[in-house]
Amino acid sequence: MPTLIDKTPKPDNRSAVSAAERAKGKGDAKGGLYKPRQPIYPKLVHGKWRMVKWALLIATLSVYYITPWIRWGRPEGFPQQAALVDFTGRRFYFFDIQLWPQEVYLFTGVLIAAALALFLTTALFGRLWCGYACPQTVWTDLYIVVERLFEGDRNARMRLDAAPLSFDKIWRKTGKHLTWLGIAFGTGGAWIFYFHDAPTLIRTFWIGQAPATAYVSCALLTATTYIFAGWMREQVCTYMCPWPRIQGAMLDQHSLQVTYLRERGEPRGAHKKGQSWEDRGDCIDCRQCVVVCPMGIDIRDGSQLECINCGLCVDACDDILGKLGRPTGLIAYDTDAAVAARTCGQKAVYKPVRSRTVYYAVALALVGGLTLWSLVTRPKADLHVIRDRNPTFVRMHDGAVRDGYTLKITNRTFAERRFDVTFDGVAGARLSQPGQTAQRVTLIVPADQVVSARVFVTAPADADLASSVPARFIAKSGDIITQSKTVFLSGAANPQ
Repeated sequence: MPTLIDKTPKPDNRSAVSAAERAKGKGDAKGGLYKPRQPIYPKLVHGKWRMVKWALLIATLSVYYITPWIRWGRPEGFPQQAALVDFTGRRFYFFDIQLWPQEVYLFTGVLIAAALALFLTTALFGRLWCGYACPQTVWTDLYIVVERLFEGDRNARMRLDAAPLSFDKIWRKTGKHLTWLGIAFGTGGAWIFYFHDAPTLIRTFWIGQAPATAYVSCALLTATTYIFAGWMREQVCTYMCPWPRIQGAMLDQHSLQVTYLRERGEPRGAHKKGQSWEDRGDCIDCRQCVVVCPMGIDIRDGSQLECINCGLCVDACDDILGKLGRPTGLIAYDTDAAVAARTCGQKAVYKPVRSRTVYYAVALALVGGLTLWSLVTRPKADLHVIRDRNPTFVRMHDGAVRDGYTLKITNRTFAERRFDVTFDGVAGARLSQPGQTAQRVTLIVPADQVVSARVFVTAPADADLASSVPARFIAKSGDIITQSKTVFLSGAANPQ
């Protein structure tokens, strides 16, 4: 299992180790990479990074819960929901954007761009996603808020868990878990609204008339949210999530990470009021950085796989140092290169522009630009032609040659369109539909629909034709023009 190793010099010659290795050293007789979860009681801390987390928690949860209820004006007969994955209609709606199944390349572009953005963010700022925006982190934070509401802060929760069963303990625990379940149910409920019209579904859901998939999806999301955010928490990040292991490939010595400045903090030890700060470090070994950590680790042990770079230990340490009258920043967002430079008495240099960040930025710009260009320039209508394979052509009694085709016209607009179809490539050819004598083909395509039509192209007997003639169909409706290439087969012996 790859780990991030803190290579900065350490006076006590200790190396940073992973959680699994530390577990083995604490009496895990059976060894292995997993041990039963030990409850972690993170203490509430105040500071700028905690405020950032509060702001992002409110913002991300608001987007998740509110988005399905945003209405968006579309013509009658179309979904009025701003964001909707319509499996029944085989469409994806996002405000003014409407995507069809065959436009999966746009989804692919968005996903690749999102991955590259995550890679770039990680290379620059470390595990910023994990600490502030990951759903596991956001919902776990919300669950901890509920836990504090019913059971109090760290010490009160520890005392309650150790106390014998009582009415006070029962109602607090029951209230907490019921609220957790309510949040989990709201999470699963909000998710299914992205796949059905929200006002309709919320009515049919409670009377048993919603689709079975809605009930199954809601139940699964409720269970996973309750278990992952309420019971497993840090184990999801440590043992289940692959990102802590993958992100090591994107970090280097210039990536910002939460770092304990060992050269300033050591030697650590208790400090009494009035004592001198000479010949000692600024760390008073108060362990506040440990008790506020939602992962239960000690950042002073160096870089660790479990650290999600949430910055709460930074707030806790700065608060203590402020009370002691010492400069803040003993634990801070820093880079390994800057730490090593200061240890050697050199000036710390931060390099956001380096080879890997340039690669990620260029790739992100290319993929994002190409995806955006494909979205903006995609046609409002498509024409596809399928030529008859059997028979490939028919020679009429008067010597004329007729080929059969199936046309499929896609109308991606929200208005009904009248398409005039023409055939280009064979001089004097006549375009018609079965059972009609009209010399032109006109197709009415409803809004946001595909219409198929069978047509014939008949070349006159005196036409000078090769056995295979390149041709094309053209469909025009106002300013919308679409075309599709095909061939006209005549069976002529002279290929020309």
